[in-house]
Amino acid sequence: MSAFTRVPGARVAAGLGLAAALLTAPAAPAAGTPAAGTAATAPAIRLELPAPTVRHPIGTVALRLVDRSRPDPLVTSQPYRELMVSVWYPARRADGLPRAPQMPPLAAAGFDRDTASDLGVKPGQVDWAATRTHARTGAPVDRRAGGLPLVLFSPGFEAPRTLSTVLAEELAARGYAVVTVDHTHEPDHVEFPGGRVEHSELPPVKTQEDQAKLFKVLLEARVADLRFVLDELARLNRGSGPGAGRGPLPAGLPGSLDLSRVGAFGHSMGGATAAQLLRDDPRVDAGANLDGILLGPAATLGVTRPFLQVAGETTTRDSEPTWKSFWGASSGWKREARFTGAQHFSFFDLQAIYPQLAGRLKGLPIADTIGTIDPERSIAAQRAYLTTFFDLHLRGRRTPLLDGPSRAYPEVRLIP
Repeated sequence: MSAFTRVPGARVAAGLGLAAALLTAPAAPAAGTPAAGTAATAPAIRLELPAPTVRHPIGTVALRLVDRSRPDPLVTSQPYRELMVSVWYPARRADGLPRAPQMPPLAAAGFDRDTASDLGVKPGQVDWAATRTHARTGAPVDRRAGGLPLVLFSPGFEAPRTLSTVLAEELAARGYAVVTVDHTHEPDHVEFPGGRVEHSELPPVKTQEDQAKLFKVLLEARVADLRFVLDELARLNRGSGPGAGRGPLPAGLPGSLDLSRVGAFGHSMGGATAAQLLRDDPRVDAGANLDGILLGPAATLGVTRPFLQVAGETTTRDSEPTWKSFWGASSGWKREARFTGAQHFSFFDLQAIYPQLAGRLKGLPIADTIGTIDPERSIAAQRAYLTTFFDLHLRGRRTPLLDGPSRAYPEVRLIP
């Protein structure tokens, strides 16, 4: 199943991730068909990601983690659960090290071949492997500010961890260790060390009942994934954890994490994962949901610790029952921030990518995909509200941004 394919049951699926978000979008050009007005022989487009607003060096390293205490939930013949994660962190200056790619090469090739067509992008029109992040691979950790608060990130349904790089880099530049997680066999392509790629193993979904069962399995697997990642990071911090799979860990990474200050956030189904993790794991102090329907017990029982709901224009407590029940049951600090003109895909890297494609590829459903909000303004506001939330609850740094209307971000409304 492609990460952008339409699935049945729009009401259940809406807000969960890549597949669901295009349920009502205009049909994209079929795979193998050039986008209107674009020559098949045109050079591949190269994309750029916006730099973090804080000009501090950042580093990243990819880690392979293996949980031998449980089988893979989607490939039950595999007696262990295997994950790829990326750790993003503030770094010491390391200009001689290469800038990390947004996607590793084989995953980028698979995305181009199997997934990009659902965005209206013909295979070969974009050089997905060429996009570089602002993080230096394996750069030494900057520990001058002391232990780094930790933030976990879970992507949307079927989405790879690599398509939420913009927010991960911003948090890293502001002094956080951010760990982005691929939930293996849910995305189309997860690249492991040695050139191995694991593909989606999602079962066929024909009815809403099928879909509900699948999402239950996936939510439980995702929460277990994040809890295991926390376990492994504790081992790494003690100096006995996993290696990078392709070489030694960055200098200073062991011992750099402050695991007494942990947050979690996610886009779409990843937001539901963050909410359930906050409910289930006392190690997590605060969570945020970027425009996702809530799932599992947290949807009706809420949470008792700080939580931020970030919404596109059409996601409201009146339109989405799980937002209403979650809000009413949650007894901790809570805020709901609605982004005027934003759509579901506004809250991950497509907000930065789509505008670069719009001038080169005709017929892209821009407004239906990333909304009418100004892309640069949207990204700036997302960075500001997310970092302000974690600064407040993981660092005790209070600013008025979450207390009322902001002149700096008039696109954002705080919903009482």
